[in-house]
Amino acid sequence: MTDLHFLTISQASAQIKAGKLSPVELTKAFLTRIKKLDGALNSHLLVLEEQAMADAAKAEAEIARGKWKGPLHGIPIGLKDIYNTAGVRTTGHSALFKDHIPAEDAFTVGLLRRAGAVITGKLATWEFAIGGASFDLPWPPAHNPWDVSLDPSGSSSGSGVAVAAGLCMGAMGSDTGGSIRGPAAWCGIAGLKPTYGLLSRRGILPLSFSLDHAGPMCWTSEDCALMMQVLACHDPLDPGSATVPAVDYTANLGKSLAGLRVGVVRHFFERDLRTDPETIAAVETSVAALRALGAIVTDAHLSPFGAYTDCGSLIARSEAYSIHQHWLRTSPELYGAFARHRLMAGAFISAADYINAQRERTRLVAQFAETMKSFDVVIFPTARCPPRPLGEDSMASGFQPFFNRAFNVLGSPALSICNGFSLKGLPLSLQIGGRPFEDALVLQVGDALEKALLTRTRRPVV
Repeated sequence: MTDLHFLTISQASAQIKAGKLSPVELTKAFLTRIKKLDGALNSHLLVLEEQAMADAAKAEAEIARGKWKGPLHGIPIGLKDIYNTAGVRTTGHSALFKDHIPAEDAFTVGLLRRAGAVITGKLATWEFAIGGASFDLPWPPAHNPWDVSLDPSGSSSGSGVAVAAGLCMGAMGSDTGGSIRGPAAWCGIAGLKPTYGLLSRRGILPLSFSLDHAGPMCWTSEDCALMMQVLACHDPLDPGSATVPAVDYTANLGKSLAGLRVGVVRHFFERDLRTDPETIAAVETSVAALRALGAIVTDAHLSPFGAYTDCGSLIARSEAYSIHQHWLRTSPELYGAFARHRLMAGAFISAADYINAQRERTRLVAQFAETMKSFDVVIFPTARCPPRPLGEDSMASGFQPFFNRAFNVLGSPALSICNGFSLKGLPLSLQIGGRPFEDALVLQVGDALEKALLTRTRRPVV
């Protein structure tokens, strides 16, 4: 039998619903594994053992009474520690917020609780979702479970590590410039940055109002779809929340991809940014798999990748500084060096530069919409290379490892999946992007590729 901690949400949920698996037994297995392994991984800032066991017992009693709430009922889920939790500290991995006790849950956390999910812990992040793998904070950075000397990426570092290592079945991350998809890539899991506005950001510590996205991180695309069933809900108190019809994110999983039009944005990884040969080879393997599944795969052309990074960086730094300026002026010593320097950069961006970046963003969105008249999804790598040594993804070196910023600027859905492994056994990744609010299609393609490429049977050995 598969170890309980390596079941997928889909597998565990089916067993729980059938009365073959106890939520209490499942939660206990994860809490035991956290105690055993997380000393080497540092994925958790806070383990909610007592609360998790109580919630698991409640879920078990409800299900026994025939009150099964859905696929997340009794499932252990972790939260990036920028998600507010009522009565439980939410620190942003920063000394500035080390004593911050919110009065209310984030909107998405409330949705998870109502769906019967068991919240097992608060997970490591880059400081305020921007600071890098820092060693000058109250808690150490998370380590990659495939090799603890390597970086898991960020900023949803603990979420990627915990899911990959089997310390929770799913986790919540956030993504302003790639912070879900980067850790998904380097930890070898599935991570979805949904369409902008599809998930509420209320109650999540903000970084950039017009670029922030909340989203799920799981072992499989199917599990991400199951989480989206619960999380995609209009929030009238989030001004960025979209009012759109409800979608069944699982309805088309397993259906044929015959006739699907796939665009490969080759210039991103062949010309715009030098990319590792193993990563490019994995893209070609994915292209071959898509064609074997019946998809029509041709090249697609967008603006150079640098246009997205420049535009997104100007917007993100400006908006982040507007949020943090008071604390940077009054308590700069409470920030780690990486976060302080990156946040302060926004102070030197002019209003004209910010406005022109937003105008460029409008052009890029219009160009993408025109391109997507010819394609259903586009693909390119998530990361330029396999995981690098811990701390190198702080961007202090100036090295940009990821192709993620484009979809934050565009606001369209983007999914990172594991599409292979390097010769050293490290995960490689593919990014699948689509038109706004076509998240279900992106997940369908990711699910089909994971099954065709057989990448979901290989777990890190911690």
